[in-house]
Amino acid sequence: MRLVQATVPTGKREAVLDALDEEGIDYVVSDETSGRDYNAVVHFPIPTEAVEDALDALRSAGLSEDAYTVVLSAETVVSRHFDELEERYTEEEENGDKIAREELVARAKDLAPSRTTYVVMTLVSTIIATAGLLLDSPATVVGSMVIAPLLGPAMSASVGTVVDDEDLFRRGVYLQLVGVVLAVVGAAAFAFFVKFTNVVPPGLDVLTLSEVSERLRPDFLSLVVALGAGVAGVFSLMTGVSSALVGVAIAVALIPPAASVGIGIAWGVPTLAVGSGVLVMVNVLSINLAALVVLWYSGYRPQRFFEVGQARSALLKRGAALAVAIVVLSAFLGGVTYTSYQSATEEQAINDAVGDVLSQSEYADAALLDTTYEYEQGFVQREPQRVVVTVGVPPDADYPGLYDRLNERVAATADHDVELEVRYVYRQQSG
Repeated sequence: MRLVQATVPTGKREAVLDALDEEGIDYVVSDETSGRDYNAVVHFPIPTEAVEDALDALRSAGLSEDAYTVVLSAETVVSRHFDELEERYTEEEENGDKIAREELVARAKDLAPSRTTYVVMTLVSTIIATAGLLLDSPATVVGSMVIAPLLGPAMSASVGTVVDDEDLFRRGVYLQLVGVVLAVVGAAAFAFFVKFTNVVPPGLDVLTLSEVSERLRPDFLSLVVALGAGVAGVFSLMTGVSSALVGVAIAVALIPPAASVGIGIAWGVPTLAVGSGVLVMVNVLSINLAALVVLWYSGYRPQRFFEVGQARSALLKRGAALAVAIVVLSAFLGGVTYTSYQSATEEQAINDAVGDVLSQSEYADAALLDTTYEYEQGFVQREPQRVVVTVGVPPDADYPGLYDRLNERVAATADHDVELEVRYVYRQQSG
């Protein structure tokens, strides 16, 4: 619930109070004696979802934008009349938690920090994320997301579009572009530093790090994460849910992939830089598209009626541009998803073939311990090039024909040349 305080211009007192009476809102009026252009101050408690309707009614009654209108959060209101008003709006409003347009804009502006704060926090977050990736530490990567100031810019651009606030829109877009570029450059600089000062082991293959490799080949599930983050960001803005928690969801989609781009640049791994770069772009676009759609369908519009058409036109143009860009970039995600499915299917077929050979009676004493695959990594393509089969055998066992049988079955199963290596591990079992 909210407590609204508004200064009433001279000559508009009766019209303003009549408007509140028509809305069924209880109020308190006090004289304003400062000698300025106002002769009264009106105070009234109101349900959160009713603020926008009340402010529109006051402006229709003559309360200009030059008047001071303050909306405060109220802890509780003890009044039977207020309970009735709250019940009425709860029945009328589909989204009972939705805040007023003015509050939405104010929150979006508050979430977009000053330039210095934004730059510093983005750099610190990126450096921590880069260190976490190189340490292969999920906890460190998660910690970097907590301090990333990325929620505000994404929400500002979307809010600016739906309420036709070009300054807010441009600021949101500008901060997002600066944030992404800063994150990539900062990650690359830090990665170069730790590489050439031997802070990390010389010769480190970054693709062997699970935290890095999982961002090498993003698939369609990455798109789901970004869309979900955009929806969550908007709902946190509209309902007052903790923006810190939702900001982590936004950062999940942006900070680690941007850090991976920097690592790919520093280590000279173009597949990593390109794959993670595509992921960053898809995520940024998806977050903005999801936020735009949710805000518009939640009923947010510009204050003036004649601006609604202009806002709708801007929304359609920007939404279409975002959707087209996402579709184009998603071709990469689709290719990765398809080749990942092919690789998984081929691996399963090879595993079954190896298992069939070892299940034969002459190999009853042998046991399959492990099967590992080495891949040829492309921008999209990913095929197993080498298979290492580890077999446990008794110390006195000899299986001279096992390699040939395995090699024959693997060659027949795979649709391309696959190198096979069989490793024998002597094992003994008591009892």
